[in-house]
Amino acid sequence: MAAKIFTDDEKARIVSSVKQAELNTSGEIRVHVERHCPEELMDRAAYIFEALKMHKTELRNGVLFYLAVDDHKFAILGDAGINSVVPDDFWESIKAEMTNIFRTGEMALALEKGIVMAGEQLKSHFPYQADDVNELPDEISFGKV
Repeated sequence: MAAKIFTDDEKARIVSSVKQAELNTSGEIRVHVERHCPEELMDRAAYIFEALKMHKTELRNGVLFYLAVDDHKFAILGDAGINSVVPDDFWESIKAEMTNIFRTGEMALALEKGIVMAGEQLKSHFPYQADDVNELPDEISFGKV
């Protein structure tokens, strides 16, 4: 069961990093974790993105961190609003940093670091607004959706 991959403390730290990142940006960040990726990685991430209704944000500025633990795969997927204003390699430095941490076995730490980095990088394109509304839940989603 995917929900048992992280301890309660690790889950709390990941959710806290989402909240922290969203203090820097109006972007909306979600984390989805499952054991296996049943199809091509980016196709699966896109399916989860849509299933979680991340494409419904006002500015189309949702970001999904997708992790298939047993397959050792992960993806970061940004919505159209983000991808229309950032360079093509925007996510690569975050992915590289996360990959280095994943190699140490610290999955929660890798997610925390990537999430905070995303918030910092997104603030120049989608700065946090005083009247910002949290459009998507901050909690981690697990398993099939």
